[in-house]
Amino acid sequence: MEKLINDSILEDSMENVDESEAIKKTIKAGEVLKKVKEEAVKLIKPGVKILEVAEFVESRIKELGAEPAFPCNLSINSDAAHFTPKKNDSRVFKDGDLVKLDIGSHIDGYIADTAVTVDLGDNENLVEAAKAALKAGIEVVHAGVDTAEIGKAIENAIKEFGYKPVVNLTGHGLLPYLAHAPPTIYNFSIERGVKLEEGTIIAIEPFATNGIGKVVEKAECEIYSVVSKKPVRMKMARQILKEVERYKTLPFAKRWLTKAPDVIIGKLVRDGILRGYPVLTEVSNGLVSQAEHTIIVEENGARIVT
Repeated sequence: MEKLINDSILEDSMENVDESEAIKKTIKAGEVLKKVKEEAVKLIKPGVKILEVAEFVESRIKELGAEPAFPCNLSINSDAAHFTPKKNDSRVFKDGDLVKLDIGSHIDGYIADTAVTVDLGDNENLVEAAKAALKAGIEVVHAGVDTAEIGKAIENAIKEFGYKPVVNLTGHGLLPYLAHAPPTIYNFSIERGVKLEEGTIIAIEPFATNGIGKVVEKAECEIYSVVSKKPVRMKMARQILKEVERYKTLPFAKRWLTKAPDVIIGKLVRDGILRGYPVLTEVSNGLVSQAEHTIIVEENGARIVT
């Protein structure tokens, strides 16, 4: 799940982080996601409502003792990220769809994030490219490794299958109530990144495509987060902001709200109080696959928690 943050939010999240607590709760959040992912994949079939799967994921995370870290993403075909259904959405999965299931959970703000591609068509090689890239990226992780090495391993793995990495989608760090924090884990080779420290929690998430390798924003947007606190005059705006306090800086879906008129949401975005996450789609309409795990950096390797 892609997220931009400002310096004040980042500083607040980094303050008083207990590393042992972070690891323990991240592992627990990861255990929840492993089970939910396994169950949700079985539901993604032609004719099934997309909303049904999204609501299952989000409610099941809660049943297992965690909270959603962001709305269930079910991006299809050339859409790479940020698609979540609307309230009362009637759309269904179709034969041939390439579905990216991207889900997150948190325990007291400590986040696990994972993704898998479900192929309802004939795109096995593209699915395998993202999986192989994830495996290659994880294999080079250890305390002291430069993140540039991860990007190089990811790019090489994807190109071996004859595809391209999506260069403007990245892996990322995870901090309390921040689903996208430093460091950035690029999905292609860069000259120099940053060195990972033991105990750092990151999500590695390669995207592979048979298209050009870039995504752009679509007009469709159903996911938002609070990025600043400012006084508002309109009663409905105040009600919305009161309702989303529980999510802190984590993304939420419009369908989670009691009422969410587009005119009010739009004004809150224009006023810099909310930030929207438009659906991201491959610029040349290429198909996109994704794979993702949350890992904890260890002295001689990586611990996969999802």
